[in-house]
Amino acid sequence: MSVGRAHSALIRRLFEIGAIRFGEFTLKSGITSPFYIDLRVVISFPDVLEQIGVLMAAVVARCGGDRVGGIPYAGLPLAVAASLAGRMPLIYPRREEKGYGTRRRIEGQFKAGERVVLIDDIITDGASKLEAIQPLEEAGLVVKDLVVLVDREQGGRELLAARGYTVHPVLTISQCFDEGERAGLAPAELIRQSREFLKASRFA
Repeated sequence: MSVGRAHSALIRRLFEIGAIRFGEFTLKSGITSPFYIDLRVVISFPDVLEQIGVLMAAVVARCGGDRVGGIPYAGLPLAVAASLAGRMPLIYPRREEKGYGTRRRIEGQFKAGERVVLIDDIITDGASKLEAIQPLEEAGLVVKDLVVLVDREQGGRELLAARGYTVHPVLTISQCFDEGERAGLAPAELIRQSREFLKASRFA
């Protein structure tokens, strides 16, 4: 599937800044991958972060909702960028409850019944998304949609769909590979190996 000019420009920048790398990497799920998407580096490149914010905000707008929610830690700066680009209020669930002060599980202002569009950097198996959704729903917020920058296309999107959540990726890893190969940003053999890995390691 082809991508638009803005998406193509973003993919090229992701390769240039080392956000998409090839090698041998152990993922959070425990599997070894021949490529790694390190979107934490984008905070050091304001132009890239701004690009991401604009593209994510456009997807969030199509989802509707009252607030965006950033998933710590990698998804939070992307959510801030999208919040600023789309002028939408931001909240985020803490990974752990504060043991002092307000003892909040969720930072930011909200009302029960409001609809939150969650934002994260990437989706692999979807487990971390469910962890982030739980405290929001327990607080009375409604979560139906999640926006991720990159879908690794390993089944996480489908697994969340089975639980009633819709994942909207700005980019898929296939689109990144296609653009990287077309622009000569990565060796064709490494991309081929990575594509084969994806076919053999889906969770759903």
